[in-house]
Amino acid sequence: MKSFFKYVLATVTGIVISFFLLVIIGAIVVGAWVGSVVSDKETAVASNSLLHVKLDYQITERTIPNPFEELDVPGFKTEKSVGLDAILEGISGAKTDDRIKGIYLDLSGVSASFATLQEIRDALVDFKTSGKFIVAYGDHYTQRAYYLVSTADEVYINPEGSIDFRGLASQTMFLKGALDKLGIEAQVVKVGTYKSAVEPLVLDRMSDANREQVSSFLGSIYDHFLSEVAEGRKIDKDSLFRISDQYLVRTAQDAVDYRLADGIKYKDELLSELKTRIGIEESDDINVVSLSKYKPAQKASGSATRDRIAVVYAVGEITSGEGNNDIIGSDRISRELRKVRRDDKVKAVVFRINSPGGSAQASDVIWREVDLLSKVKPVIVSMGDVAASGGYYIAAAADSIFAQPNTITGSIGVFGVVPNMQNLMNNKLGITFDGVKTGQYADFLTNVDRPLTADERRILQLEVNRIYDTFLQRVADGRSLSKAQVDSIGQGRVWSGEQALANGLVDRLGSINDAVAAAAKKAGLDDYRLVTYPAISSPFESLLGGSADRVSAWISQRELGEYYRYYEQMRAGVQLRGIQARMPFTLEIY
Repeated sequence: MKSFFKYVLATVTGIVISFFLLVIIGAIVVGAWVGSVVSDKETAVASNSLLHVKLDYQITERTIPNPFEELDVPGFKTEKSVGLDAILEGISGAKTDDRIKGIYLDLSGVSASFATLQEIRDALVDFKTSGKFIVAYGDHYTQRAYYLVSTADEVYINPEGSIDFRGLASQTMFLKGALDKLGIEAQVVKVGTYKSAVEPLVLDRMSDANREQVSSFLGSIYDHFLSEVAEGRKIDKDSLFRISDQYLVRTAQDAVDYRLADGIKYKDELLSELKTRIGIEESDDINVVSLSKYKPAQKASGSATRDRIAVVYAVGEITSGEGNNDIIGSDRISRELRKVRRDDKVKAVVFRINSPGGSAQASDVIWREVDLLSKVKPVIVSMGDVAASGGYYIAAAADSIFAQPNTITGSIGVFGVVPNMQNLMNNKLGITFDGVKTGQYADFLTNVDRPLTADERRILQLEVNRIYDTFLQRVADGRSLSKAQVDSIGQGRVWSGEQALANGLVDRLGSINDAVAAAAKKAGLDDYRLVTYPAISSPFESLLGGSADRVSAWISQRELGEYYRYYEQMRAGVQLRGIQARMPFTLEIY
């Protein structure tokens, strides 16, 4: 009887605790819903306002709804993100908004790659054609932040601040030593002298070929960086290179002396400067609207046109299946491409690609739909930060390809990895395997507790060669080149956008807006409406979809912090399966 009451008491206690947890979770969800509704309302913009541009958040291709973003719950913090589409729309809208008198660039660090920064920088340069001003101020400017700041009419810096202006670097983490300690052998087959994606698994340093290609495209990106800053600051490019190469700017006064900044100010002095520029009294408050909250006034079109240009977004690693907002699932993207092909109201398509590649088979599935689409409608590819390997594969059938000068592209090559965990299992964990099979290849690529036989490796190499040959043919057909020409610029080699323009892999340098304009021109459209695909998941679909994976990733990121990327690289390397057309696991430029 005593055990019975203990059981009943424990059950009741569990029910009560569960009830209160559900109430708390329900309150959070309702609060998040209310917050998302409120945040969707247009922010009131007073006359004589400044647009406050502060990019201290993750920049994605499109704004993904986050129902918890506005919550302030102890122990529950989410990372804020804003889409590049919203940033460009905001800056463009402010250009013609009479209520906005100028832009205050409040930048220190910016967590975006250079092609994304190029889009924002171009928008800022275009904003200045309105005659409105841009003023920048910061305690410290990273090189990425300064790339944007160099567009400003005036650049100010805190007396104890600095500008990081030392040149660009790229570093790769190599996993071979760790895999050796774990007793894991990465059995690699590949095509492409420059196909460096597998190097972290089998080497402990960069190969000569990889060092050559990284030096080449990094130099191209840095040369463009210096050219843009030189134009913005009216400084000779060679002088800028000398300043960075010799690390001459280390203090705020150095920045002014070498003309990277226009003056040294404290924040109160900066505010006085801004008040003078917009013509208000020192005692008055400045009307400021945040870029993340600013919604440009909607213009009445006066047109009932049914003609549309579809912008289809493909963002992330390429895999088979559905994917999501951050992963290119071949089923999902192919379905969207079929949808716009069959929609008579869609007259042209811009295919926005930001992907390091992935599954070769999934890439071919998407390529097929792009090829079918291009036979009936203009298809213009707009490349983001990276559109390489499988990311280039799915672009190859388009009518025209746009990239930014600092886009990472190319990497036309293929590889396969089969992990051999025999040493880990047998010698380190004391685990052995045994079994039977009906044929000599029955366990080919399924058992990872033994090395590949010479015959199995030969078969795998033949398959990689076949897929590479198909890749070459896809590019040759799409770019009107011979297979030999594609192979000469292929071999897994990575190029910058500027280099890709020179060797024929892209047609023009330009932004996503340039790609849209080109699509409209090719379709003969003067009046059209933009529609985007795939549809972005609702806030609660985003929250609940793949919740187990999201929670796991969130916990890992919370515990590991900046070291999470190293864990993710190790995990991805060990779990690789199938033939891959993808870039290196990580390509960091800083």
